Amino acid sequence: MEMNELQTIRHSASHILAQAVKRLYPGTKLAIGPAIDTGFYYDFDSEHTFTQEDLEELEKEMKKIVKENLKIERFELPREEALELMKDEPYKVELINDLPEGETISFYKQGDFTDLCAGPHVNYTSKVKAFKLLSATGAYWRGDEKNKMLQRIYGTAFKTKDELAEHIEKLEEAKKRDHNKLGRELELFTTCDYIGQGLPILLPKGARVIQLLQRFVEDEEQRRGWQLTKTPLMAKSDLYKISGHWDHYRESMFVLGDEEKDKEVFALRPMTCPFQYQAFLNRGRSYRDLPMRLNETSTLFRNEASGEMHGLIRVRQFTISEGHLMCTPEQLEDEFKGCLELTNYMLETLGLAEDVSYRFSQWDPDDREKYIGTPEQWDEAQGVMERILNDLKVPYVVGIGEAAFYGPKLDIQIKNVHGKEDTLITIQIDQMLAEKFGMEYTDRDGTKKNPYIIHRTSIGCYERTLALLIEKYAGAFPTWLAPVQIKLLPIADRHIDYMLDVKKKLADKGIIRVELDDRSEKLGYKLREAQLEKVPYMIVVGDKDIENNTISVRSRKNGDMGSMALDDFIEMITKEIETKQR
Repeated sequence: MEMNELQTIRHSASHILAQAVKRLYPGTKLAIGPAIDTGFYYDFDSEHTFTQEDLEELEKEMKKIVKENLKIERFELPREEALELMKDEPYKVELINDLPEGETISFYKQGDFTDLCAGPHVNYTSKVKAFKLLSATGAYWRGDEKNKMLQRIYGTAFKTKDELAEHIEKLEEAKKRDHNKLGRELELFTTCDYIGQGLPILLPKGARVIQLLQRFVEDEEQRRGWQLTKTPLMAKSDLYKISGHWDHYRESMFVLGDEEKDKEVFALRPMTCPFQYQAFLNRGRSYRDLPMRLNETSTLFRNEASGEMHGLIRVRQFTISEGHLMCTPEQLEDEFKGCLELTNYMLETLGLAEDVSYRFSQWDPDDREKYIGTPEQWDEAQGVMERILNDLKVPYVVGIGEAAFYGPKLDIQIKNVHGKEDTLITIQIDQMLAEKFGMEYTDRDGTKKNPYIIHRTSIGCYERTLALLIEKYAGAFPTWLAPVQIKLLPIADRHIDYMLDVKKKLADKGIIRVELDDRSEKLGYKLREAQLEKVPYMIVVGDKDIENNTISVRSRKNGDMGSMALDDFIEMITKEIETKQR
């Protein structure tokens, strides 16, 4: 891959890091150290566990190497000489042995440090002027959890110190918004070691936000002609064998029982499709029954690798706004468009629309075992999907090998505050599972046909969506989503009875969530605490308010709004909630 100037600087910084590690920890073995979009990293096999203090010492050593202005020189060796040079570096030896015959084996040397590398690099270490080491974490060799866990040191580098300072400032802001930190501070969720990794506990405030999202989604889906189902959380292996999950997805499933010992083996469901198909199969179907749109708020279980899990972004149990739509070939494009319009409406309402990108995920014909179906079926399904996406002018990139094992999909991608991209929503076209399950409808001409199936989510995984919303709004949710929308703050005990009347009138609206803080604390303390909790509105009541039958309102967004009649405030906040203002 050709590198631009910044990538070359970052790649060179990774080598300077490796040289610094070798100087301070000589027994360390080197793995790989590429430039990445946000900087660079290097993987090490070391008996020493790198701490933040170690990173500071390594940074000092890197600055010495930069100051030494070492010349960086490229040279090539035949395979045997290359292996001899790297004989004490087992990971480099493995990389050399994996190179095809005839491949150029190149190295870069700077002072007393030499590394296997294709390059390119800057010509002197002094050209790397602005860098910082950021963190140390674990990483499996070659990304395979069956391999040894190495230590990965992340860093970043820029052309100038001003650019580096600006980037570090952005990273600090990202840390403040990190849902894993902020979500715990705001008491939205927690985790527990003896419950297990990837199994978060939603606390009352977090559970309330998820409930609001689910009600919003189910009501909107109902308005658009979707019918709700409720299906089991597990099934016998027989079901997954029909769908293909048993052969193509079993490693990611939680299996209950042993096939060799037990008569029946069950598994927790990793997705809902084979369960929801039973609603279609409940009786004979004709073209008049189509399109059939089935939705479900589904709890799913996937055995994610321990290194992949992070807060609410990637978990082992999660709840999803899942749906399956059976239709005729003639209905396919309009129904796909309807699914996309629904997701776009959800994203716009939540304020996430401007943050997403689109990926047309296709199969990899060179990895046939990963998929069901014939090349002809895949060509047809991908051709149909490509035409639809082009007709709808969806600005997608292609992802080879990212398709589901049974069909291509449109993945709506989103990045978290740290720049890591995940899939938020998918819409898939499937013409294979209907045949596997014997799903047929009688067409106008009396012939039996398999329907097309669209698999889709409308808001994706609720836990992941909550994480992204925490980061998007830094915990200050729009009023309609805020777990507590109003804090009532009486100045003195004599104002509490009046506040109780205010609370009753607000709560009687049925859509306003309000709390009374009647603790014997100073008003300033209560206000600061409410602000830290990111509550949208604070209502203060004193003698003058009781005398004038008013309330004093403070807004998180607009500051002091002064005194107003309670009815006027109720009208204002009700409109804000019902229109889902951001």
